[in-house]
Amino acid sequence: MILLLLATSYAVFTLALWLTWLRMPASEQSALPATGPRLSVVVPVRNEAPNIGLLLNDLSHQTYRNFEVIVADDASTDNTRSVVEQYTQMASYPICLLPLADEQTASPKKRAITQSIAQATGDLILTTDGDCRVGPNWLASYAAQYQHTGAKMLFGPVTFTTERTIFDSLQIVEFSSLIGSGACTLAWGRPTMCNGANLCYVKKVFTAVGGFAGVDHLASGDDEFLMHKIANQYPGGVHFLKSQAAIVQTGPHQSWRAFYQQRKRWASKWRAYGTVWPTLLAMLVFAWNLTPVLAAGGWLLGFLNGKAALVVIGLKVVPEFLFLRQVLVFLQKKTSVVFIPLTQVIYPFYVLFFGLAAQKKGYLWKGRKLS
Repeated sequence: MILLLLATSYAVFTLALWLTWLRMPASEQSALPATGPRLSVVVPVRNEAPNIGLLLNDLSHQTYRNFEVIVADDASTDNTRSVVEQYTQMASYPICLLPLADEQTASPKKRAITQSIAQATGDLILTTDGDCRVGPNWLASYAAQYQHTGAKMLFGPVTFTTERTIFDSLQIVEFSSLIGSGACTLAWGRPTMCNGANLCYVKKVFTAVGGFAGVDHLASGDDEFLMHKIANQYPGGVHFLKSQAAIVQTGPHQSWRAFYQQRKRWASKWRAYGTVWPTLLAMLVFAWNLTPVLAAGGWLLGFLNGKAALVVIGLKVVPEFLFLRQVLVFLQKKTSVVFIPLTQVIYPFYVLFFGLAAQKKGYLWKGRKLS
């Protein structure tokens, strides 16, 4: 009965996500602005020499022209800085290279963003990462949505660039669940997650909420913790930008070690949430993913009959497939839809593993050990 109740509650939750996503209007403006509020694109980087030039080139093709770029180089040990310096000489837009000292800090990324914002001239701050790619209407879509809604913060969809391997596709499917869930729970008035690779907020609002004060001792969470602070001070002020023009793409991890370190970093955030809802949801996700594992184990050990086990598992996988398929289609990743069933087999063990791994503090990130 407990397994059935948990499985049923998950099915209801996931079907609600699916229906919310379907009803969420897409923000595809027919005439995007070429100018408007000044935008400051903040890109914190460390050892991104192979990637940063591609992003800077993408920004040179933006249809929106009233913007500047601040690249905060966090003591890179490769030639990231020289790549940016070379591009600065031929760029068609203002680029500021902000070199940061290699000093001990709890959250290098928050430091990089804070120092960049201090010298930004834009009304709006957009953050992305040095290994990301953006389309030509990325900035225009944010400017249009801000002018239309007056939002204090906007966040957009993120996916991966390539689908060459099964590992790539599994990451795409898993990540789509985070993007879709974050958008839908926000639509319910319960903000949970967003991604700093595609985030926009009013500069004055960042100052008004005290920036990262209160969470600057945490290595991760430059996106979600800030979102929660803004949502608390400005109810209804956070919006999701459901626009294919606003999709940001990043490279999938090529090694299990890098994947492990990033997911451990993400999973470690749940202990520090200042509101009940994200913490409760994290605990429910852990319990919901434990349910099919217990059902399959109970059937194999003879504690649960086959029909009951199938019902419990079916209540998880069917609504989940409907939701994930819809998000993947929006993200223009239809070829990864066929990998949803494989992800569903792996994901419960993945959630359980990282839920437990996050209890142990400390992880490696960009060559540094953080906590």
